[in-house]
Amino acid sequence: MKSGKIFVFSAPSGAGKTTLMNRLKQQIPQLVYSISATTRKPRAGEINGTHYFFFSESEFKEKINSDDFAEWAEVHGNYYGTPRSFIDSTINSGAHIMMDIDVQGKMQLDKAYPEAVGILILPPSIEELEKRLRKRGSEDEATLALRLKNALTEINTAKSAGKYEHVIINDDFNRAAREIETVLRSYIDR
Repeated sequence: MKSGKIFVFSAPSGAGKTTLMNRLKQQIPQLVYSISATTRKPRAGEINGTHYFFFSESEFKEKINSDDFAEWAEVHGNYYGTPRSFIDSTINSGAHIMMDIDVQGKMQLDKAYPEAVGILILPPSIEELEKRLRKRGSEDEATLALRLKNALTEINTAKSAGKYEHVIINDDFNRAAREIETVLRSYIDR
């Protein structure tokens, strides 16, 4: 049986990555969303092993020390990471993984899985990104400014130090979705 492929999607907040990934899952049913591990408490309705793998902080740190994560980070006081065992069992079954990981996480993951295909999704411009974030209406001015600053940093890091084989500009959702689907199928059909 052929091993599955690993597709890593990175994008600044507001670029449309989640919506594009949801469309891809509909178009290519053999794609599996990666399940991350976390130390944060489960929210209402979240199921261990379906939405996240939930660990205590001591369990998570033990797994870090055992090199059980392909990538991990501490974010807002909680730990998040991608278990190697989940990646390995998924690709060994022939299924393909879609991962939503930031640029720093992708750089870590590339050390463990250099064959992972990086897809960077970008807005057509920073001005358009700002419009999209404002349209959400979920951030105050300070948060919006921080998101835009972080977006520029993430884009520059991805372009200079990241390993992204494909850069997709999400200026037209349907065109971007078709382009990404074509890219994924070109790897899956090999």
